[in-house]
Amino acid sequence: MANNNDKDIKNEVVLNDDQIICSLTNKIKKNSPKEQTLQHMIAMLTEEYGFDANDLERDFSVAYEDDEKKRKQKVDIAVFTPGKAHDVANLERIVIVAKDEKVDPKNEKAGLEASLENILFYTDCEFGCWTNGKDLLFLHSVEDAAGQVENEDISNWPDCGQTMEDLEKMGERAVRRVPANESLVRTFKRCNDYIYGNEGRQKDGFWQLLYLIFTKLYDEKRRFIVAKRGETYRPKFWVGVKDMNTTEGTRNVASRIKGLFRELKSEELFSDLFSDTDAILLSDKGITFVASQLAQYSFLDATVDVKGTAYETIVSNTLKQARGQFFTPRNIIKCMVTMMDPGPNDRVLDPACGSGGFLVSVLAHVRRKIAANLYPDLDELHLEQKFNSPEVNDIVKEYAEKMIFGFDFDPDLKKAARMNMVMSGDGHANIFNINSLDYPDGTLPDVERVASAVMQSIHNSQDKDFKFKTADDNARGKFDMIFTNPPFGAKVEVDASISVKYQLSSTAPEILFIEACYEFLKPGGKMAIVLPDGILGNPNTESVRKWILERFKLLASIDLPVEAFMPQVGVQTSLLFLQKKTDAERTVPIDKEDYDVFMAIVEKVGKDRRGVPIYKRDDDGAEILFDHIHRWINVDAYGNERVNARKERIKHIDDDLLDVAKEYFAFKNQEHEN
Repeated sequence: MANNNDKDIKNEVVLNDDQIICSLTNKIKKNSPKEQTLQHMIAMLTEEYGFDANDLERDFSVAYEDDEKKRKQKVDIAVFTPGKAHDVANLERIVIVAKDEKVDPKNEKAGLEASLENILFYTDCEFGCWTNGKDLLFLHSVEDAAGQVENEDISNWPDCGQTMEDLEKMGERAVRRVPANESLVRTFKRCNDYIYGNEGRQKDGFWQLLYLIFTKLYDEKRRFIVAKRGETYRPKFWVGVKDMNTTEGTRNVASRIKGLFRELKSEELFSDLFSDTDAILLSDKGITFVASQLAQYSFLDATVDVKGTAYETIVSNTLKQARGQFFTPRNIIKCMVTMMDPGPNDRVLDPACGSGGFLVSVLAHVRRKIAANLYPDLDELHLEQKFNSPEVNDIVKEYAEKMIFGFDFDPDLKKAARMNMVMSGDGHANIFNINSLDYPDGTLPDVERVASAVMQSIHNSQDKDFKFKTADDNARGKFDMIFTNPPFGAKVEVDASISVKYQLSSTAPEILFIEACYEFLKPGGKMAIVLPDGILGNPNTESVRKWILERFKLLASIDLPVEAFMPQVGVQTSLLFLQKKTDAERTVPIDKEDYDVFMAIVEKVGKDRRGVPIYKRDDDGAEILFDHIHRWINVDAYGNERVNARKERIKHIDDDLLDVAKEYFAFKNQEHEN
């Protein structure tokens, strides 16, 4: 699909493949692991800690004398007293960034002591941070009674305008930051790596991390639960900045969080996610470390995309790839959901839900609609702040609990999907462990529960008077929309005892899922499905295509490039958008039908075959920079709000999918006008 946004291009600059633009200086830099970490730290300092970009400086040189020799040391990012001159006397924070993840904090030349501790010793700066992109270590420089400078480990440093005393006193009342950029992804990976590397729990380390993530989420949600009773909730999921340094500190943190997890398991919202035997088994030190990383952020205020990306990063590395399964890329999911445009009255199903990517995206799409309806006068920036307001959350929770459904035959993925839905706004109760192709038969645990849940949904929904053709004890024929990426491939084959039940005579699951989805839809219901191109083009699948056209109206067909699912798997796929015909529509022969179909060929999906991001280029192949105003809101410890903005020059991901939905809606509007 061609891009027609050339008129929006400004200040065209030639960029090589190995170059990046610094968000602080707008200067071209070599795109290295260190530079990527530097950009992440700049985003953290400004968007999370509230420092003004004008008070930051890159590559600041500090001169000092050592053994009567004059020396200089470079500070990768220096933070100065707000509004003061950029000199050593006004230096408040020091950030040292190592070359890459391979640099150990104990490295004699580039580690913590050799770089950060050294520069803190020769300056009056109180706080320092050392990172290699994976580890994130904070130091507090203090003088002892004898006037000797000591550096103590701390789990975090204060926000702009705060002192160490402020941070220590706040404890449970500390303001949780909204994660910037990829902070949450890095945090989850840091915690996961710590558990695997220090706790010896290779088999269940993933679940141990999830237990702590959801204990943190539960603690945040408790505030709203008790508020409805007119009570004030004191958070329990917090770590003092020095708790990691003492046995007593780690013991107190671990005891408090283990108790919170036991509370969680008895709470209705979470009780069916965890069994009596589930327990946090990490050491006190391990619990305290992970909790210290998680406690810094507000999960409820983080965007669905941020949480979803972070969550799926650890799930994909642990569950799905171990089973030869892979996530549907988020840009493909977003395109499909945007085109189908689900609303609060649509009952939605993914019959092969995996970890819940489609369901989470639907929930985010509807959340935006709900928020926009409640706050029609807010600009986009302040509207996003309302996405997780109690008013929006209550409506979203109700929608999710009664209208979103997911099925999967893998019990671990069912659990992962339910947790993903809790992170995104609940609705986890309707994730069931069944084989969708075998429904309403089958021996998996949740088969008998599906129909009653669907009937409860109908009872509480606007379609309660709809004349459904299937009985109350069958969930088929009762969904408004389906989104799915069914399993397919030569290694995946459906048992003959199941395939024999289908009109489409095949053992290929992707073919049988088309028929299964048809059966789950209401007349007039719509579905968006990922399918291998062979179904749409091979001569031996002509009967499948005829079967589809006899029963569905074809709304849209989008061809994807082979890069779409690479590097995990290379397969040519398409997105098919279908609407189930009514009985009256099925009386019209295929060759007599007359309607327009939206079709698109996607050439770029934002990455190459190695999974490396690709960006828009000019006719000569040079990457293009676009003018961009980045805006965000900082809220300090006292609840004061400040809107920040900075002018950047950024690259745009070269992804045709971003334009497909727009073109589809233009097509639909033109069709309506005609």
